Amino acid sequence: MARTSRIPGFYKLSIDERLRIVKGFANLTDEEIKLLNNFGNLGATRANVMIENVIGGMTYPFAVAVNFLINGREYLVPMVLEEPSVVAAASNAARVMRRDGGIKAKASEPIMIGQIQVLNVPNPHYAKMAILEHKDEILDLANKQDPILVKLGGGAKDLEARVINSRIGPMLIIHLLVNVKDAMGANAVNTMCEAVAPLVEKITRGKVLLRILSNLAVRRIVRAWVKVYKDDIGGEDIVDKIVAASAFAEADPYRAVTHNKGIMNGIIAVALATAQDHRAIEAGAHAYAARDGVYRPLSVWEKDDEGNLVGSLEMPLAVGVVGGATKTHPVAKIALKILGVKTAKELAEIMGAVGLAQNFAALRALATVGIQKGHMKLHARNIAIMAGAEGELIDKVAEIMIKEGRISYSRAVEIIKELKKN
Repeated sequence: MARTSRIPGFYKLSIDERLRIVKGFANLTDEEIKLLNNFGNLGATRANVMIENVIGGMTYPFAVAVNFLINGREYLVPMVLEEPSVVAAASNAARVMRRDGGIKAKASEPIMIGQIQVLNVPNPHYAKMAILEHKDEILDLANKQDPILVKLGGGAKDLEARVINSRIGPMLIIHLLVNVKDAMGANAVNTMCEAVAPLVEKITRGKVLLRILSNLAVRRIVRAWVKVYKDDIGGEDIVDKIVAASAFAEADPYRAVTHNKGIMNGIIAVALATAQDHRAIEAGAHAYAARDGVYRPLSVWEKDDEGNLVGSLEMPLAVGVVGGATKTHPVAKIALKILGVKTAKELAEIMGAVGLAQNFAALRALATVGIQKGHMKLHARNIAIMAGAEGELIDKVAEIMIKEGRISYSRAVEIIKELKKN
């Protein structure tokens, strides 16, 4: 019988039945099926309702970064990721950023943008004015969709309208500006956009097509800033090197991408731990970095009059502490409890501060010993495991590779053979 991925009703099957089909399709072993059929701290029932076609679970390490002092408050920061050295780098960076109350961060009001695309409008510029004329009516209808949000002080607060030119002709684009309070906001905004679509069509005599939130959350910005004293990082020479590295990113998009990747190492690790929509965060951040037509760094590092290092970060950051996976995943709830946060605003400020600290750690390493020295030392244990080391052998193999300065899979295999022989 020919192998096929056309499997009608696959979503209706039990997890065990789906696993049986996948096992035959991919020729998986019993041991591989056993590894897949492990849901860890999530549980099979919860996993099966979170997404479709579930066949198993996959565990990532959950760590906490230490030493963080943000807006004068102490934090242990949960981080989930697979890359060695990120947690250690964040912790070390936070340690030298504790003076003067630590890292400062400020998030703006949680305003999300819902987009309504209107096609085939006879007079798009005139229709734009008609939409603005009926603003109160549109906002009132939008707010009727979520009275609880409105009661909490949120809801649709304003709207914008603009005409854009596209390859299929002009379009009228309406933006609903919604204060989503402590939610990420996608569901509330999408519901409002869909609800007002018929009214928009009546006003414009056009046809509404897309009605959906934008992940370019330019109304929901987090800013973080910090002073790092030169004496805490090895002197003014180190400050100058970090400033030069920052200037490189400001002038060259190829470097700016990797500069921003260092920021996102920290932000996405916290996003994963707290079950945020990390894909939306990443997309919004990179779009914001290119908002003027050139891709630029999200952070800038400078030297002050006393020779100390000062850094600042600005980026959109849409996060929530209510609704979605944040309240569904049991470990995400624990992560929020470890952080001690009660509002989405505070969570955004923490994540912005972590991103700035992570960025500093990467630049400091690049400008001094190089990125590989610390990273590869921590990566050595992973290499040892990949090569087949188990138990106490893992640390022994890693130690030998670090001492030799030869951290590679092939060398790990050789060391394992030598140790087992002896």
